[in-house]
Amino acid sequence: MLRGLLDRPLASYYLLLSSSALLLTIGLVMVFSATMVESYSENGDAFAIVVRQAMWALIGLIGFWIAQRLPSRTYRGVARPLLILSVVLGLVLLAPNFGNDAFGTDDLWIHLGPVQFQPAELAKFALLLWVADSLVRLGPRIASWRDLAIPLFPIAGLSMLVIGYSDLGTMLIIVAMFIGLLWSSGVPMRVLGVLCAVALAGSALLVAFEGYRMERILSFNRPEDFADSWGYQAIQGYYAIADGGWFGVGLGESRQKWEWLPNGHNDFIFALIAEELGVVGCLVILALFGVLVYTGFRIARRSADPFRKLVAAGVTIWLAGQAFINIGGVLGLIPITGVPLPFISDGGTALVVVLAAVGMLAGFARAEPDAATALRARNPSRLVRFLWAPLPPAPAGAPPQTSESKTPST
Repeated sequence: MLRGLLDRPLASYYLLLSSSALLLTIGLVMVFSATMVESYSENGDAFAIVVRQAMWALIGLIGFWIAQRLPSRTYRGVARPLLILSVVLGLVLLAPNFGNDAFGTDDLWIHLGPVQFQPAELAKFALLLWVADSLVRLGPRIASWRDLAIPLFPIAGLSMLVIGYSDLGTMLIIVAMFIGLLWSSGVPMRVLGVLCAVALAGSALLVAFEGYRMERILSFNRPEDFADSWGYQAIQGYYAIADGGWFGVGLGESRQKWEWLPNGHNDFIFALIAEELGVVGCLVILALFGVLVYTGFRIARRSADPFRKLVAAGVTIWLAGQAFINIGGVLGLIPITGVPLPFISDGGTALVVVLAAVGMLAGFARAEPDAATALRARNPSRLVRFLWAPLPPAPAGAPPQTSESKTPST
């Protein structure tokens, strides 16, 4: 039965929509649960923070709707301008802060009045599109180190360095996505080996350059020895996980959110999920991410266009890598890096960018040869195409659709 469902033309599309929608819904519920105490204490309204997150989710859904309507040539066309913009915004973060009430920066954020956004999130999307477009343009020349090195490596390296200086966790996600794109396009393993070594060396330098990063590494194995400093968050996260047991203490009943667990609504929201929903709730989250990752690679495998194939693989590696880094840090499998859990953590920029990326992936799922054939055979009304998504391009080699073929036989 499952095999039959997966063989349907639009299986990828519906799997992507359902897993993303469930993760987003769970995320809004958990953000409300994690922030209700803080929100009531600061604003006198337990719903203030989750309402703000819901507004960002609405903006993200609009981004999803727009992204799934755009053809791949549009993404290829905007790749370079987006990359330039993301690098410029990253450099703004490194510049001296002359902030005032209208404009200012801190380590990770640019503030424009009451609105703040994180350039590193845009950099993921921009670099993904630009690298995929560059690899497709290179074609069989990807086997040549010289053709790969100029301009791909210097520009990608500059982008990673600018982002990594302020946000090492995001840089690691970008590195994983970059190497995954090269591997998916067929770049020789000797080149990937050299790049991995360079990435490790660069990450080590960035860790050594900032003292707090080294302290996080040192407190990783024995956080109890640093209980009053960098080990405090990890220890409180372990308490939350231990209290949850198999079925949790109940939705909204967390004790760690009463100002015990730092960033429980953001970086450590998985610990609160474990506390309130238990192992069962955590397994549901992991299963939904598993479905999302499976679907992303399925779309990449079934796409006929090389650009769509690479971008779908890149988005999947991005989301899988970010989820692994976040959850692995909470569980103590890897050092804490401070990246949000996709769809679930509180944070507007990250949510909007992720939903836009998934919307692009949804458009690629509709463009799978079997899916495109099925959708064009249905011939939906103009109103449906306007309100939801236009018809995908006809698969290569498909017969042209005539007026007679649009009319059902009697």
